[in-house]
Amino acid sequence: MKRICFASMAIAALLTAGCNRNNTANGGAIGTSGRADTEASSGDKNFVRDVSRMNAAEIDVSRLAAERATSPDVKKFAQMMVDDHTAAGDKLSGVATQNSLEAPADVDDAHRGLHEKLAAKQGLDFDKDYVDAMIDDHQKLVDKLESRIDKATLSNRSFDDKDPATGQKNQVDVKAQSVLPEKSDNVVTQRVNAWAAETYPTAWAHLKSVKALKDTLKKRSTD
Repeated sequence: MKRICFASMAIAALLTAGCNRNNTANGGAIGTSGRADTEASSGDKNFVRDVSRMNAAEIDVSRLAAERATSPDVKKFAQMMVDDHTAAGDKLSGVATQNSLEAPADVDDAHRGLHEKLAAKQGLDFDKDYVDAMIDDHQKLVDKLESRIDKATLSNRSFDDKDPATGQKNQVDVKAQSVLPEKSDNVVTQRVNAWAAETYPTAWAHLKSVKALKDTLKKRSTD
């Protein structure tokens, strides 16, 4: 009888080990309970929703700027915003779809108001207000992304960035060149964090570029 019990226990142990190996091989993160945590947290849902709307807003006003801006530099920057944020938004939508998260493509009331305000502007006033809006929005986006990044990788490094006016690469100071996502046992959280880490260097480079554009416009208005 004891031999039969020992044999049953051994078989159960082998089956358990096999299941654990399968979970790991399939990319499941194993939490303290021994099970893969694949439920999206409220933080994940809020982050994806908020960043999706921020991304959509930057595309919206940048499309307007690509048509209405008088400065060639601002026009080029605006088109870069449309291209880069469309690509980032597509990737985020893929993460959202994979994990049943909401990624709205519409803008909020505040940014609808910004669009209307910009549409009423002309010439240099339009360019300045658009650039100011991009500085504010990119600072908020960078701060949001940093909440999902491994803090140890956020150190000052050198990063190759394209000048929106010339298209040439310039060396600029950036907080991160190659950043790592904050680790999590939750599969959904880890995927969202990975998107944030991938997006961060581009968002930071945008912030540096648009701040340089503001200086350029300021010099132009005083000439």
